[in-house]
Amino acid sequence: MTGTVYKSTGSWYTVKTMSGKFYDCRIKGRFRLQGIKSTNPIAVGDKVQFELETKNNTETGVINRIEERKNYIVRKSVNLSKQTHIIASNIDQVFLLVTIDNPPTFPSFIDRFLVTAEAYSIKTILLFNKIDTYDEETLLEVKYLASIYRQIGYECINISAKTGENIDKVKSLMEDKVSMFAGHSGVGKSTLVNAIEPSLNLKTKEISEQHMQGQHTTTFAEMFDLSFGAKIIDTPGIKGFGVVDMEKEEVGDYFPEFFELKQDCKFNNCLHLKEPKCAVKEALENDEVSYSRYRSYIQILEGEDEHYRTDNWDNE
Repeated sequence: MTGTVYKSTGSWYTVKTMSGKFYDCRIKGRFRLQGIKSTNPIAVGDKVQFELETKNNTETGVINRIEERKNYIVRKSVNLSKQTHIIASNIDQVFLLVTIDNPPTFPSFIDRFLVTAEAYSIKTILLFNKIDTYDEETLLEVKYLASIYRQIGYECINISAKTGENIDKVKSLMEDKVSMFAGHSGVGKSTLVNAIEPSLNLKTKEISEQHMQGQHTTTFAEMFDLSFGAKIIDTPGIKGFGVVDMEKEEVGDYFPEFFELKQDCKFNNCLHLKEPKCAVKEALENDEVSYSRYRSYIQILEGEDEHYRTDNWDNE
């Protein structure tokens, strides 16, 4: 039988077949995917093949094959730096939720996420949430940050999951697609999903006053079918986002504004650091490239370990 993984709880997977029936499935023995050292061999969104077995009058499935993925979002596993964690696969688009404070989302986190999405050709839309709670100064910050990403070509939408601002716009972008929602804990993913589809009634929690950070409400990624022909993958709050398996020479290619300038650099293998006649550095000096984006690029080049854990807003 074939189906799609809707939920993973570590050792068990909820799989939905073409006929709409759900089965609890597990993996038999060791399951290694070629070329990926992952803490989770199977991810939500995977298309799998499985066989049914009955034990103690309970019918369950045994997964024996994963179909080839069209894409996936992967990051470094926070506790095991050599391992990776596949957040979800076979995604049409990602909505990355951003909050300026309560909790803060740093540009370096946004950029790491976007670089990974670019590497797997996954469209990302930035949702600036909690717009109803900001004062004038913070709204100016939103406007400035959104202008940086719009200039590069990313769609940015100001939303409020609480008041419903621009929720219909998000829904229309989701129709007939598999969308993943991502962001730090506390940015309002579950509240947004509930605003889009109230019948799901996902758990939400308040921000912890002490640390201005989110409390985990989602512990595993899970896919839901929505009433208007969309599918959504809700994901746990992501701490730091470690970029995986990229050669230094290719990192700049996943910054679209750097990639555009690359042909004007003197050297075709330019890393945009100290090389002479570098078009990216010239653009930076002329304020044509954002300094925060360039700084994120340098941090990724310098190696993850010092930096990617510093955006840590959940202390598990």
